[in-house]
This record gives sequence, C-alpha cells and structure tokens, in this order.
Amino acid sequence: MFSTARVSRIALGIALCSGFASVAGAQQLAVTATTPPGPAPQEGAEIPQVGDDIIVTGTRAGGITAAESAAPIKVLGAETLSHVGQPNLNQVLTQLVPSFTAQAFGGDTANLTLSARLRGLSPNHTLVLINGKRRHGTSNLAVLGGPYQGAATADLDLIPPAAIERIEVLEDGAAAQYGSDAIAGVINIILKSDAEPGGDASFTGGSNYNTGGQTFSGTAHLSTKVGAAGFFDLTAFYRFHDFTQVGGRDRRVTDSSGNLLASLSAAQRPLYANITEFPEVNRINGDAQSNLTTLSYNTGYDFGGIQAYSFGTYGRRLASAYENLRVPDRVIASPVLGVAGSLTTPGEIVFNPNGFNPREGIRENDYAFTGGAKGMLGQFHYDLSTTYGQDKNDIYTYDSANRSLFINTHSTPRNFYDGFFKASEFTANADFTRDFDLGLAKPLNLAFGGEYRKDRYQIGAGDAASTYLEGGQSYPGFRASDAGIHARENESAYVDVAVNPITPWKIDGAVRYEHYSDFGSKVIFKGTTRFDFSPAFALRGTVSTGFRAPTLAESYYSATNVSPTSATVQLPANSAAAKILGFSNLKPERSTNYSIGTVIRPVERLTLTVDAYQVTIKDRILGTGTIFSAGGGTDPVTGQPLNFPLVRTAVAANGNILDPTVTQTGISVFTNGADTRTRGVDVVLSYLTDFGNAGSVNWTISGNYNNTKLTRLSAAPPLVNVNGVTIQQPVFDKGAQSFVTTASPRVKVVASAFYTLERFSATLRETGYGTTSAQYSPDGGNFYTQRIGNAFISDVELNYKATHNIEFSIGANNFFNKKPPVFQCVVNATTQAPCSTLSGAPTIVSGGNVYDAPLGFSPYGINGGYYYGRINLHF
Repeated sequence: MFSTARVSRIALGIALCSGFASVAGAQQLAVTATTPPGPAPQEGAEIPQVGDDIIVTGTRAGGITAAESAAPIKVLGAETLSHVGQPNLNQVLTQLVPSFTAQAFGGDTANLTLSARLRGLSPNHTLVLINGKRRHGTSNLAVLGGPYQGAATADLDLIPPAAIERIEVLEDGAAAQYGSDAIAGVINIILKSDAEPGGDASFTGGSNYNTGGQTFSGTAHLSTKVGAAGFFDLTAFYRFHDFTQVGGRDRRVTDSSGNLLASLSAAQRPLYANITEFPEVNRINGDAQSNLTTLSYNTGYDFGGIQAYSFGTYGRRLASAYENLRVPDRVIASPVLGVAGSLTTPGEIVFNPNGFNPREGIRENDYAFTGGAKGMLGQFHYDLSTTYGQDKNDIYTYDSANRSLFINTHSTPRNFYDGFFKASEFTANADFTRDFDLGLAKPLNLAFGGEYRKDRYQIGAGDAASTYLEGGQSYPGFRASDAGIHARENESAYVDVAVNPITPWKIDGAVRYEHYSDFGSKVIFKGTTRFDFSPAFALRGTVSTGFRAPTLAESYYSATNVSPTSATVQLPANSAAAKILGFSNLKPERSTNYSIGTVIRPVERLTLTVDAYQVTIKDRILGTGTIFSAGGGTDPVTGQPLNFPLVRTAVAANGNILDPTVTQTGISVFTNGADTRTRGVDVVLSYLTDFGNAGSVNWTISGNYNNTKLTRLSAAPPLVNVNGVTIQQPVFDKGAQSFVTTASPRVKVVASAFYTLERFSATLRETGYGTTSAQYSPDGGNFYTQRIGNAFISDVELNYKATHNIEFSIGANNFFNKKPPVFQCVVNATTQAPCSTLSGAPTIVSGGNVYDAPLGFSPYGINGGYYYGRINLHF
C-alpha cells in the first residue's frame, strides 16, 4: 500500500524527467494596481479600475484579478518599482508596502546581507518565489540579537530590479498552498517575458548627505524573439555602494567634547592622540562597502502542446564592513615571548601605534536555475519543474591581528580567512489542474501536486591564524568543531479546490501534507471565501494553519562573536554543548492565521480594501539573550550574580576559546521559547484622477497597524551561579523580548501621488512611521529603553522624457534628511545614572565601547537623506 509520501515521490519523479523549465502562465503582462497610469484615457473610453490586473499568487484558479481576490494581495508593477531611487529591492519594497520593513543595520556579517520582514514577524516567516517557484535562502545567518536575528531567507538584493515585470505580495498565511515558511505571507517576483526585440538601460548615481554612501549603478535589459514561438530576456546589473559612517567618537578614547579622556595614562596619551581620524575614531556604525554584480535570464518556447521554460540568476558580491576600533595598546608584547606588555615595560612592541579598525568581509557567489515544461495531458494542465539554488560566502577579517599569536611569536597576519558558509536547495515540483463543469456559476477548479526538496548547510573551517587561540580581533575564524555539513529532505503533497457555488460567492480550500526527514509529518490547511454583495462591496476572509521547520543554520550554526569588551559563543541548538545547559533540539513552529476584510468600490476609479488579521505562533524560534559565564552583573531584583560556571563547561565542550582580555563572556542559543500573537489591519485606498489636458494623478494611501505580544515565555534551564545559588531566568531577557514586540513600528502609512503630463511626470511619497523601541543592557543586568519617536519621511522624484528613447530623473529618498535620535547610555558604576535618548551630544559616558551609536532597528534607516540622478534609455 502506497503512503502519501511515496505517491509524492512518484509524481515528483516525473518532474525530474521533464527537462527544461518555464515560467508559469503567470507570466502574462498586466497593468498593476499600483502602477502609475499612462496617458489620460480619451473621452468615452473605458477607464480601468484599480486592481484589474490578473494575479497568480494566492490562488491556483486562472483569470483572477487582484480586486477579485479572496485574500489581500498587493501588486507592484515595473513602472512603480522604477520610481524608487535606491537600486535595492529591499528598499523598494519597504517604501511601497507598509507591512514590509527593511533592516537598517546588522551586526557582524549580517551587515553584509541585510534582511527584511513582513507584518513584524521573522524574515524566515515570508516565502519568496520567482515565477511561482521557491527561491533558496542565504547562507549568511543573522546571528546577533535584534529584530532580524535568525534570518536566513532569500536575499532580495540579488534579484536585479530591471528584470522584474511585477511583484505580487500576498499578505496572508499560505503554508498549505506553498509549503513551510509562508506564515507571514508570500513575495512572488514575476520576471519580464518580452518577446519583441528591444531593451532598456539605466544609470544611477547618488549619495547620502554628510554620511557617505556614494552609489553608482548600471543595468541593461535585453529581449528578443526566439524562433516562431519563443522569447529570451537577459538582464545585467552592477552596483557599487560605499561605506556610510554615522557613528563617531569612542568612549574609551574621548570625552563628550571630543578631547582625550583625562584618565588615560601618560604612556597611552601620545598613542591615542594619533588614532586615525581622531576624535571621530569608530566606524562600525554604517553601511558596508559592496560591489554587486547580478545576471538574470528568462526564456520559454511553445512547441505546440508543450511549453518549455527556464529562468535563473547569478550574483557575486564583494563586501566589507567596519567593526569596532581596536585601540593602540590592544595588541602589545614585551621582549620576553609569551608575556603581554603593559605600556610600562621597556622595549615593548606595539602592533599598531595608531590602533586599527578591523573589517569583516565576504566574497559571495549565488546562483539559481529553474527548468521545466507545462502543457495539457488529456484534460489536465500540468507543470513539471526542478530548481537548484546555492549561496556560498567566503568570510574574511581584514586589517586585524591575532593578539595571542603576536604575543607568543611577535608576528601576526593582518588579514585572515575565517572559513565559509554554504547553503543549497534542490526542489522538484509536479502541479496539475483541471476544471470540472458541475453546473455551478463557474467550473470547479481542482489543483493537486507534490514537491520534493533537499536542503544542505555547511560551515567550513578558517585558516590556522584565524583559529589560533582566540583568533583574529573582531571576528575569529571557524574552528574544526564549528565546521560540518548538515542536510535534510522534505516531501509534500497538496490538494486545492476553488469553486463558485453562485456567481457572487467564491470558496477556495487547500490541504497539504508535509514530511521532513528530521521532524516527521504534519497536515495543514487553508480555507478562503469571498462574497460580492454588489459590484461595489464585498466581504472576504481566510483561516489557515501552518508550520515552519527551523532552518539548518538555526539548528547547527556555531561561532564566536566578539567586541572589544565581550565574547559570546553561539552554541548550535542541536549540539551536545547546548544540552549541557539543558536546551533541547529545535522543533517546528506551528501557526494559525485568521483574516477578515472588505473590498469597496463606491465610485468609478476608487478602490478601498480593509483587512484585519491575527497570526498566532507556538514554539516560536528566537535567539536567547546572553547567558553569562563572566561579566553578567547582578539581577536587579534579587541582587544575585548572573554568572554561571557551567557556561564555561559548555563553551569548552563546543571547542571554542574566548579572548582573555574581554570583560563579558557568555553563550546564546536558538530555542523554541515563546508563543506569540500578532494582530493588525491593512488598508489600501487608490484613486485615479483625470485632469484632461492638465494630466492625471494616481493617488494611493496604504497603511498597516501591527501589534505583537508574547503570550507565553519559557524559563531557561535552571543554572547554579558563582555563589552556588540556583537561578532560573527567562529564556529571553528584556532586550530579546523587545525585539519581538516593539522593535518594528506598530503603525506605518504610505501616501503617494504619481502625476503625468505629456513628457513630464512626478512621484511624491510621504511615509509615516510609528514609535519603535528596544531594551538595551550595557552591563548585563540593568536594561534601558532605546526609543525612536514618530517620523515622517518624504520622497520625491521628477522625470522628463527628452525623446521617446531618453528619460532623465532626479530625486531624493528622505528628502529632509531625517535621522533617528542618538542613543546614549550614561552608566556609572557608582550612581547607575539612567540611559536616555538624546538628539545632541551626550554627557560623559563610561562603559561599553561605541560612543555615538545610532539605533540599528530604525525603520527608516540610519543614513539620512539619499539624493540621486538617473538616465533611462529605451531601444
């Protein structure tokens, strides 16, 4: 007797034999709801309604428009995408989709691969598709604490914007339709499929105001017809983005006036005064410098019964990001080998008298290929495809030193190879659909199919110098105990039925069976319905269940993260070392989604949609706060030390060695430690105004309210502190909790107007952000609030078509150069004076290291205004 999984494998075996691949029928061109209109319609002509574009996301029935959808979906056309100045898909979506928030700044290697999230949930809760096919994730896991911790999802920055025909953003749980990960929603990127010879190109130059970030990019898109019934589209993209710097003084070096600290010794003062760029010495806070090259193709051919298709991407990124300054006497040695100097030993050796600013770097290669065929088999339409994607990051530390190696040998490299991350995903799909005429308002649409997926994740060890004792300053290499290869398989099968019992009533239901080789089986479902009471008013709603298996990176990532004053080991969640502390292997998250909404078209050209939703997640995977072995301070309630000797045992068991000069050491781990509930509302209002000879304006107001609460919080395994007292802390400290609940704006509203008049057009956009906040602990015990208040960000772009083939544009994102407030934590060991959020220079600060730190969770970035010019060529 065949099991469901066995049937799934047989169906997918057909897919493996199918050969080359194709863009689903989803590839037809469509004018989108948010695409600015062309010339004003002539008198008497039918004016298109907003939302009359055909969608392929959220339903397997054909011919459904966005306005007719039973689930909330936003459609962004190529024209709309082209009027966002920064050539970066994360930035494009965060400026156009209120429920989408892009990461402003990442710690360590996360700053080299910034992520984003939908509806305030984890980046891992959003599934990214290309032409309806699953996109592989990045291998560069976001490890350090923050609202984007644990992110290992698809890197949108590797998709060239000029290759995109439109983006469909499904803001609804869809795990039963598309598989694990689609808890917050789905982003489906539809590539251009132009069959006529031609193309376009654009060149952009821009910069932030007073913070650097010079950006230069060029892109070209070419299309041609292939034979009598085929097409081929090719897009090439290159972008250079320079460092930004929004940090500055370092509290270890300067006081609030920018002078050398009075407490420095006579031996330190001449060294510290020569630090490069004194007093603005610390460059960690800011964008990485990057060179990004991407290629994309999309092709298909209709053989008359079988349509073959293929598409793919290649990306190469070379990037580096500054880390914290290492002061001149950080790496010194006395003439006697093996003895560290103290700036008083005659003949001492200082590694760098000016100090040094280490950089973490990556050399990334990413590629993906999809091939398949579709056609009719009897009365069934089939789509068989295979996809393979891989992302590899070689990790380096530049301009650094290995302190222990220098002390012991009087020699150290400046640059280190730290090892590599590599993630790959192979997917095979078999999808079938058929319409049955049952005498209902419309034929019943039956869809069914299966998917097979194999994931692999690997960490490779670094060179000998990067792993000698504590390794290089700012980023130690991966040890042999960190390295390893991990893999798993997933098989799934689904059935989806869409029916209209009567003309105004739509019902769509899906059931999916998933089996993971490391987690077992799960059945999930989704039900969707919509009733149109009239052409002007409809109600719609959905209910669904889902789950997300932890990524292999969350389960097995292992490394040591350091700053000048701290060292934290990320223990693999599924390791023996984590079990020493009482943590169990990760298990899947489980989710339930509800939504109810309305679509209102009270007058011609006006559309209003309002959708309320609730997403509950059980056993949510989050990163713990630091559990300390040293330097953890004391519990502000009990007064007990938060330092646990067993942590050192776990670190040793995992094979890690900590920097002996740091004052805080500890571990963190990913664990299923909380249940969360997210409630919110999405609103979209669109209207097209025709002024005749004076032009036309497409008005759009869209907003999102989003509120996440922790409904259950697990306690950490009980540990015995240095006083022999057993203490049981929450798994997530106040900082980790705030990253889930308050570090994304609860309210975000985007109002835009696109005006066209003959050769001239203009885009005006105003985005309002609600308050965000996070908890911060500079001493490991006391927590203080970082807060970003309400903000309004203005974007503007002006376009002029000099000829039919040449268009000039100038514009600004964040026109008024709004920046988040500077957070200064005034911590004195005696007075414990409170931390505060200030807009200017702080008072004297002690403790910690960065003196002028911006807020990395700022929803509108950290760099201020970005101003640009662009030339578009059409041929």
